[in-house]
Order: sequence, then C-alpha cells, then structure tokens
Amino acid sequence: MSTGRRGCVPVSRRLLAGDPLEVAPRLLNTVLIFGERVVRIVEVEAYCGADDPASHAYRGETRRNATMFGPAGRLYVYFTYGMHWCANVVCRPTSVAGAVLLRAGAPLGGLDEMAVARPAARRERDLCSGPAKLCQALGITGAHDGADLCTGDLGVRLCSDGTEPPVAPGNGPRIGITAAAEHPWRWWVPGDPNVSAPRRGRTQPGSARALER
Repeated sequence: MSTGRRGCVPVSRRLLAGDPLEVAPRLLNTVLIFGERVVRIVEVEAYCGADDPASHAYRGETRRNATMFGPAGRLYVYFTYGMHWCANVVCRPTSVAGAVLLRAGAPLGGLDEMAVARPAARRERDLCSGPAKLCQALGITGAHDGADLCTGDLGVRLCSDGTEPPVAPGNGPRIGITAAAEHPWRWWVPGDPNVSAPRRGRTQPGSARALER
C-alpha cells in the first residue's frame, strides 16, 4: 500500500488563507502526515468565526481559541467532551478567525500504529472515521495546537500528492452541533467508506478545485 508521501508537496498557505467555505472542499483528498502515520482527508466541515454561532471564535479571541486567529496553515486542536482531541486547519487572513474541521481520513500508512492507538476499531475503515478517531489514530493532541502544517515544525504536515478533490463532493449539514445546524457546510468524498455517518446530503458539482502546489 502506498504511504501517500511520495511526491507530496505542502499545501499553499496563500490558498489556506481563503474563506473556510471555499477552502474546506479543496482540502478533500489532501494528505495529512505525522511520522509514519498517513491519512487522506475524506471529510471536512467549515467554521466561519464571528459569522458562525457554531464556531469557537464566534464571541472573539480567548486563550483556548487563539490559534484560530491565524496565521493560516496552523493546526487548531481542541479538547471536547472531556476526553477527545479534534483538529482543524486554520483559514482566513491573520486576526480573522476561521477553520476547517478534519472530520475523517482514509488510512494510507502506519496502519499498525493506528491500530494500537485505536484498539476499539474493528475494521480499517473505523480507524479514522470521525474527528476524534482521526486525532487518536494519528497521535495528535493539544501539544500540536499551533503546529505549522505547511512547514511541519511539530512533525504534522498537510500535503498534496496530486490527487484532485472530487468534482462533485458530497455536501450536507454539519454534525454534532445545535447552533447554525442548518448550514450545509460539511463536504465529503462520495463513496469513501471512511466517511463518518450519517451521510445525508447531496453532491455539489464543481464546488472544488485543487489546492495550488
């Protein structure tokens, strides 16, 4: 199995500085690497800062959410339900909060390490099929909050291996929130078994173009 690292190049920080609603579908099929563990991103959600009641940054900057205010290309990691870490790619220009939650990934490399980190997973498709599962499988914790995904300063890198985002990604409401739950700000790779459930929504033709390399 390919590790997904050969030919990978960092994503463009300039494009990550865009609107989360535009950046999110472009992140589909990018590759997240931490050591030997490699996943292809197959599901994402956009969070739009001060314009989004569901965003951690809706009420302004705090100690917890400071990474969301930039610069773009940083990893925003937060703790949820008192037990799980979740990871986001920071978007928008510096001082304007925005982020894309990495909801699910398809394992490409380091599967043995992922299986040890995720003993509850019975199948390969269960290793990274949710935001908390993804962080647990990769070993991402609060120690990686603020990591620069473009330079890999803390060992976590977001790259492109030339695989384009889907022309018609799945699109539907975000999951697990109550505020602004009506917005269709979740995107996924149609037919990928690693996408978290439920998959209610539709396909959205022509919504994404590849991240510039």
